[in-house]
Amino acid sequence: MQKPRLPAIEYIRGISMLGVIGIHVGSEYLMNPTPNIHLVALFEIATRFSVPIFFFISAFGLFYNMDLSKPFSYWDFLRRRFRTVLVPYVVWSAFYILHYTFLYHDTMLLNLKAITKYLFFGFASYQLYFMVILLWFYLLMPLWIVMVHHATPVRLTLLLIIQIAFDYWSSFVFNPYTIANPYLNALMVNRLNYWVMHYMFIFVLGGWLAVNIDTFLKFLHEKRNAIVAFFWFTLALILGYYYYLLFFKHYTPIEAINTAHQLSPAGILYTIGASIFFFAIFTEQHYPAFLNPLFSLLGRHSYFAYLAHPVSITYLDIAVTRLGLIMTAPLAIVFYILTAVTAVLGAIIMRHIGNKLPIINKLTIGIYKN
Repeated sequence: MQKPRLPAIEYIRGISMLGVIGIHVGSEYLMNPTPNIHLVALFEIATRFSVPIFFFISAFGLFYNMDLSKPFSYWDFLRRRFRTVLVPYVVWSAFYILHYTFLYHDTMLLNLKAITKYLFFGFASYQLYFMVILLWFYLLMPLWIVMVHHATPVRLTLLLIIQIAFDYWSSFVFNPYTIANPYLNALMVNRLNYWVMHYMFIFVLGGWLAVNIDTFLKFLHEKRNAIVAFFWFTLALILGYYYYLLFFKHYTPIEAINTAHQLSPAGILYTIGASIFFFAIFTEQHYPAFLNPLFSLLGRHSYFAYLAHPVSITYLDIAVTRLGLIMTAPLAIVFYILTAVTAVLGAIIMRHIGNKLPIINKLTIGIYKN
C-alpha cells in the first residue's frame, strides 16, 4: 500500500534551497569590509540549518518509502540512487569545470589529476560537496538501515551526544595541517566534503521519524507550541553564540560565521529545531493557504536551482564589479532576490525543455519518465 504524499518534504526542500543561496550570497556580501553584522547573521547564521536539513529530508524520504520488513536490495538501491544523484553530480561537475575554465581562461583544471580531485571532493563548485556526502550516505545505506531499525529515544540521545562531541573535535580540536603525507593531508583537510559522520545523527533521525510516521505526526500536532518554542530557543542560541564571538571575543564577521556554523553544538541543536519546526509548520499548515503553490514551486525546482545558483551569483557579481558598485546591505538584499529568482526561473525553463527532451532532465536532475 502506497503511503500518502507529505507536502512538507517538498516544501522544506524549497526553504532549504533559499537558505543555501542566502549563505552563498552572504559570502559575496562579506567582501564589504564593513558589513552590517545583523544582515550577515540573517544570511549566514539563521540559514545554517539549510545543508543538514537536506540530509534529514533525504533520509526521511528514503525510509518513508521503504518497507523494512522486506529484504533490502543494495545494488538495486544504488542503481536508482546513482541515477538521481551520481549522474547529475558528474554532469554538473563537468559543466562547472568547463565553465570556469573558459570564463577565467584557466586550463589547469583540464588534467586528469585535477579532475579526479575535484570529483572526489566536490570542488568543481562550492555547493557540490553536498552531493558527495549524499553519495557516501547511499553507499553506507545498510548501516543506516540497521541503526534506524534498532533506534530508540535513548540510543538517539546517545548518538546525539556522540555527534556533538565528534563535530566539536573535528571542527575545533583536530589540526590536519600537521600531517606530512600530502595525500593523507588532503583527505583530512577536506574532510568536511565527504565525511558522513558530521551529519550522521540528523540522517538517522530523519529515517527513524519516517519509520515511526504515525507517532511523529501525532507528536507534531500535540506538541506544536513546544516545537515552535524549541525552534526559537535554538535560533536564539546560535545567534547568541555569533554575537558573543563578535562582541566579547572580538572576532571578525568572517571568523564568527566560520565558528558559529552548523557543526558547532549550537548549530546541531538549531538543525534539529529547524527540521522539526518546518515539518510541523508545513504539516499543520497554520498559515495562509495561498502560499502553498509558492512553496510547492520552490520545492519542485529546488534541486536544479540549488545546483545552478552559482551561475547566477557569478554573473551578477561580474555585473556588480563592472558597474563599480559596492556591496552595501540594500544591494546585497537585491543581489539575493535576483539570484533566487534567476535560479528558480532557470530551473522552470530547463524542466520545460526537459519535458520535451527527457535527456535534459535525466542528466541535470536525475528525473526519468516512468
